This record gives sequence, structure tokens and C-alpha cells, in this order.
Amino acid sequence: MTTPELASVPTDTYAFLATCPRGIESLVADELATLNAEIERTTVAGVIGRATLQTLYQMCLWSRLANRIILTLARVEDVDSAADLLKAVGDVSWETLMPDNATLRVDFHGRSEGIRHTQFGAQTVKDGVVDRFQAQGLLRPNVDPHRPDTRIYAHLHRNVLTLGIDLSGDSLHMRGYRLEGGKAPLKENLAAALLVRAGWPERARKGEVLVDPMCGAGTLLIEGALMACDIAPNLGRPRWGFQGWQEHDPELWKQVEREARWRAEAGKRRCRAAFIGQDVDGYVIQASASNARRAGVDQLMTLTRGDATRLTALAPNETGLVITNPPYGERIGDMPALVPLYSELGARLRQHYPGWSVALFTGNPELGYRLGMKAHKQYSFFNGALACKLFLFEIRTTEERQAVAEAHGNLTPEGEVMEAPSLSEGAQMFANRLRKNIKRLAKWRKRSGVQCYRLYDADMPEYALAIDIYGSRVHVQEYVAPKGIDPRQAERRLMEALTVLPQVLDVASDHIYLKRRQRQAGKAQYTRQSNSQERLVVEEGKAKLWVNLRDYLDTGLFLDHRPVRLMLGEMASGKRVLNLFCYTATATVHMALGGARESISVDMSNTYLDWGRDNFELNRIDLRRHRLEREDCLKWLAEDRSQFDLIFLDPPTFSNSKKMEATFDVQRDQIPLINSAMARLAKNGTLVFSNNQRRFKLEPSLAEYYDVEDITSRTLDPDFQRRPDIHKVFVIRHR
Repeated sequence: MTTPELASVPTDTYAFLATCPRGIESLVADELATLNAEIERTTVAGVIGRATLQTLYQMCLWSRLANRIILTLARVEDVDSAADLLKAVGDVSWETLMPDNATLRVDFHGRSEGIRHTQFGAQTVKDGVVDRFQAQGLLRPNVDPHRPDTRIYAHLHRNVLTLGIDLSGDSLHMRGYRLEGGKAPLKENLAAALLVRAGWPERARKGEVLVDPMCGAGTLLIEGALMACDIAPNLGRPRWGFQGWQEHDPELWKQVEREARWRAEAGKRRCRAAFIGQDVDGYVIQASASNARRAGVDQLMTLTRGDATRLTALAPNETGLVITNPPYGERIGDMPALVPLYSELGARLRQHYPGWSVALFTGNPELGYRLGMKAHKQYSFFNGALACKLFLFEIRTTEERQAVAEAHGNLTPEGEVMEAPSLSEGAQMFANRLRKNIKRLAKWRKRSGVQCYRLYDADMPEYALAIDIYGSRVHVQEYVAPKGIDPRQAERRLMEALTVLPQVLDVASDHIYLKRRQRQAGKAQYTRQSNSQERLVVEEGKAKLWVNLRDYLDTGLFLDHRPVRLMLGEMASGKRVLNLFCYTATATVHMALGGARESISVDMSNTYLDWGRDNFELNRIDLRRHRLEREDCLKWLAEDRSQFDLIFLDPPTFSNSKKMEATFDVQRDQIPLINSAMARLAKNGTLVFSNNQRRFKLEPSLAEYYDVEDITSRTLDPDFQRRPDIHKVFVIRHR
């Protein structure tokens, strides 16, 4: 088969704008230059230049990196108002560019003082086009948002309007092969850009192997195969934006398309590269196989189900490029499972892929550092609005590692290379502190039988975490770093901590739950972090209690109040008790199990009252004698006239919940709150008042009316004695 020759083609050039993802503008400029485009300059997320009609067609067909190829029609300055926009659009000879009965769509981007909404801008551009046609006595075009004959591009930035016709139609990243996929697949042109940065096109020509150990929908492998086989990425596209353009040359387009088909056939015959992918999800392996079949490269693929943390040599005795886009965690709660994933992947790559190159793309660079390898290059990209990094590594061969080890004297007596410690000095100090705390609390835990306790509470300021143990589970709360702390350094220390915890505590990574702690107000403390409904039963004294470590900021059990709950249980025998701001009613459970005659527990949250009801049922507490009521506690105190022998009052530090008639501040509002509670307290009764305002001071005037005793120091178990201001507790009685 001989190469098809192009007939003589027009040599006039047209102005164009090629749009692309941010961060790859220079790559797009280089790519379009190889297609004979004249590059004038790059701009943010775009490349500007001139090209012949033939080159415009080739850019649409062959660009692996661009989003759209825009035929630039006009660039108008000083466009601020709708009238300015309407005039600028009306000055373009649309009747020479599209038929008068054509359908159109306007994609408007940007804004100005007079044009605040893109929808309004698009409507104004459409009106300008329609007015132009009607002024010429022609039929007005109609809008078709889904399959228009002509797609008009309008971009307004700093009062400069760029108008054009989108020759692509749909975005060029939509190749048409990917109809199935896993979670959050990479866009095809971003995948192609990663491959270019990783040097794959040159490697493909050498017949090397491309491996993706977490291939998902197979996008990286498929784009790599299209490159290796010299297949135009949009060869299978059925519709193009330029087909509704009056200057479209169907014959020239057929010639360009014919040449591309010839190159694809020849490229597949001579391709020597191999493509291997695996994924732990069998469904996405099937999806990637279907996608590869639609792309016409399925015969080059070897796709299997496999776990990246157990990765072996998928291509023995070969070398090439491992490229992958592991999950990077959309929520902070995903991090504990991802840190060991990256660490184990790095270890497996070092063990089974000596002499290979590795390209790792992640939206969380700190996770990338967990691979335990030093990148020789790294590039910044944007995946949509998310800033990401591509790390490039070279894995030394056994001989190279041996030479380095000998040079630095880190060989064992048997001659094997000793791996350098993967933990920083700070992380090792953090691990030692955890071990020290475990030892310090061991006797107390054994004596008391405590299952749930605080192991670490920002003992080292650099590792600002609260680490709580719930049986065989670990609950980690990250305190938000102060403004003076570099967020990247704080993130790196968090990753180090998550690396240390499974090792020191001997706990599986999926039994570690991570949350970010910051001041909560109103409904924020009730907002779900997740919707797993995963919960477990823990024991505390006589009580069994439900906790949920994943779904909410709080777990359902405030550990610092453990001594207070146990004390209330001992005080409750034969008494009528009231629990205000009851949360999940754990204190009421203790009082009921301690022999309380009856109880009322009040809170505003249906979520926590349902949780409390589950706690009652778990402990077989009679719901006829122990009631849960949903109400604003302040309002309930003002309206109810019941008397109680024992009241537990544990208000929030601050609340501006819409369910309350006014905001609440425990320091400011303590006097009316305590007076209202004391009005419900029987003559010989006891009020236990607590709160977690670290700087709380009880108003001295209260001691003039009541007997007040500060028992805070007696309510701090060994796991909270480092934080004596964690809460304040007072016993208050009538004089």
C-alpha cells in the first residue's frame, strides 16, 4: 500500500485558538507546530496561531492534547455592556460563515461589569447573530444546544471579546471509545499529556512495555497504544463542528481523513510495544477491555484483575514505563487507607521493576512522596480545577543499587543492600512518643478495664493530632494548623503519622479513621462526613454503647467525660434524673444502669436522639420510664415544671443553630442557664454542670446562692491529665 497523496490545497491561512487544560499549553504548541501550524503565542489554557485549511483539519483530527480548535473571527476591545457585545457580534458577517437555516449553539465564557452571567452573555451573542441574519433579509437560525450545525465560541476577558467558530464540535478529549469506566477517570487529552511528559512516544518507537497497575477505565493504556500505532485520536468521530462552516471543503477533508486511516493501518502492523494493565476491580477491567476494543487497540492489550499492593513483574525480562493514577482521596477520611497503598506500591515497584521508569500522577503530592523514591522530575498539571503533580522516577537495577550501597557503606555482612529508613527523624520521634504513651497507660487500662481512651493529644506540636483508641479501631483528629505553619509541611507530617500508626499500634489501615478538627457552629457538628452507617459497640463500665467513627465529626462518645458518666451512674440509684443537651444519651445509659427510677433526656438533634434510643435498646433500658425528647433545652427548662433529684447539664460552648431562638454562649449565658436548671432541681438534689470551654470561669455570684464545688481535677483520668483544661465540672446544690 502506498501513501495517499493530497491534491493541491489552498494555502491561505486562518487565525485559530486551540484551547487546552491549564498547564500543558507548551506541549500543545509543540504538537500543533509538528502539524505545520504557525504558533504565535500561548495564553492561559490556550495556544494562538495561524494555519491553512488542511492544517486546521489535521489539528482537529490529530491533536491528542487540545480541547477545541477555534476559528478566530474577531477580537474586539472595550466590550463591557450588553449593547457593546451586541454590536461586536453584529459586525461579523455571519451570513458568509453559516447557512441562514442552520442551527447554532453559543458557548460564552467570561464576564464584565455589565455582563455578569454566562447565560446572559450567550443569549446576547445569539441575539446579535439572529439580528444580523434578519437585517440581511435571511431566515433566522435556531438554537440547538445538543447537535447544532454551528457552535459559536465567545470569550470575554478584561473587556476584550474573542469570537470564533468551534471547528471541533464536541471537545476533542471525547474520543468516543470510552463509554464505560470506573470512578473519576482521567480525560483522554490529560492522559495523553502525562504520557508525553513521561517520554512514552519515544519509548513506544523502541517497542517498550507500558504498564498501568491501577488502570481503571484503561485511558492511559489506550492513549499510549494510539500513540504507538500512529492512530489519529479522533479518527472515529462521526460529526465535526467545521461541517456547518460555509468554507468547509469536503473533498480536502476526505483526503486528510484517508491519509490518517492509511497511517493507522500501517502503524498497527509495525507496532512492537506492549500494553499491560491490572485493577483490583473486575468490573473496570471489563470496562477497559470494551473501551480498548472501541478504540481498535484491544489486540495489543493484556488486562487482568490484580491488587497493586501485591504487584509483581507483569512483564518479566522486559523494561519500559509504569504509569498510573492511583486514588488520592477526595475526603480527608480516605487518607489512612491510601498512605499504605502508596508505600506498598513503591516497595513493589522497587522490588519487581529494576531498570524501569515510573510516572505517577496524583492530586495529593504528599501521597506521592510515600512511594519512598526520589523523583528526578516533576510537573504540575490541573485535573479540572484540582492542582496535581506528575512524578517521574527511575528505578535502579540491582547492580546499580549494589554500587551505590558499596559507595555509602550500607551493606549487611551478607552483602545485601540495607534500605535507608523511610521515616524522617520527626516521624521516628512521633512513633517513640506513641510507644511511651502506650506503656504509661498500660497499668491504668488493665486496672480500669477501659476500652476507649486517648492515646495522644498533640504531645508534639509538630504532629498536631488527637489519637483515640476504640477497642481495635483508631480515631484520628487532625487539628488545623495555625496560619503561620506551611500547609505542605503539615500535610507531610500527617502522612508520616498515618504511616507510623499501623506499625506502632498493630492495626490495619482500614481500621484508622481520620477527620479534621476545627471549631463547629450551629448545624456543622451534626453534618455527615460520610454515609457509611458503619458503627460498632464498645463497653464502658456497665454500659454498652454504639459509636460511629466514620460518618460524623464526633463519634457519639466524648472520652474526656468518662469519669463524669461513671460518677453519675453511681449517684443515680432510685433517683429521677434529667440529662440536658444529652447528645447520644450515654450519660443517661449509665444513670439508668445505675438504678435511676426514671429519666428524661433532651436534645435538639433527631440524629443524636435516634442514636440515644439505639443505646437504650442495646442496654435493654425501659423506654417507658426513660424518655427522649426533642426540644431546645433552654425552652424546655422554661416551660417544664417537673422536679428532678439529679440533673446533668453539659451545654455546648457556643451554638447558633436555627432551631434555637437566639445564639448561645456558655460563658455569657451561664447564670440564666444554671438558674433555670436549679429551678427544676429538688431541694436535696444535685446538679452536675460541665462544659468544654477551655477558658471557662464560673461566675462568682452563683456561689452566693448555691453550694458550688469545682470537681474538675477529680474528673480527669490518666489519658487526659496532659490537658487539664479539656473540660470544667462543677457540682451545684441548693443551700
